[in-house]
Amino acid sequence: MGVAPSRRSLQRLAQKYALNPGVRLIIRAGYAPRMFALIETTGRRTGLPRQTPVTVAAEGTVVWLVAEHGVRSDYVRNISASQQVRLKMGRRWHTGRAALMSRDDPWARRKEMDRLNGWLSRADSFFFQMMASSPLTVRIDLDD
Repeated sequence: MGVAPSRRSLQRLAQKYALNPGVRLIIRAGYAPRMFALIETTGRRTGLPRQTPVTVAAEGTVVWLVAEHGVRSDYVRNISASQQVRLKMGRRWHTGRAALMSRDDPWARRKEMDRLNGWLSRADSFFFQMMASSPLTVRIDLDD
C-alpha cells in the first residue's frame, strides 16, 4: 500500500503542471495584470535560465515578492547561488539584483503588496495564505 501524497506535493504538482504553464504564457504575451511577473534566475546546478511566475509589487526601482515556500522554492535557491535576475513585468524585461530578506516580516510585506496592487492581489492573497508554508520576502533592485 502506497503513502498518500502530502498537501504540499499535491500543491506543487498543481502549480507546476496546471497553473504555472498558463500563467507563464499570459505573462510572456504581456497580457497579465501588473501584479504578475516572470522572474528569471540562473539554475544553480545547470546554469540554464529558469522562469517562474510570481506575484510582485513595484515601488519605483524596487520590486517586492514573497516566496510561498521560502528557501524550499527552487527560484529562491537559485537566487542564493546567483543574485542576478531578470523580471518580466508587462511587456518589458528588466535586469536586477535580488536579495533574500530573512529579517523582513513576509506576512506584513504581502499585506503591503496587496494594498499597492488592489483587489486582484487581495484575491490572490487568499490562496497565498492557504498555501504558504514558510514565506520569505525577496527584494529586487532593478538596474533600469
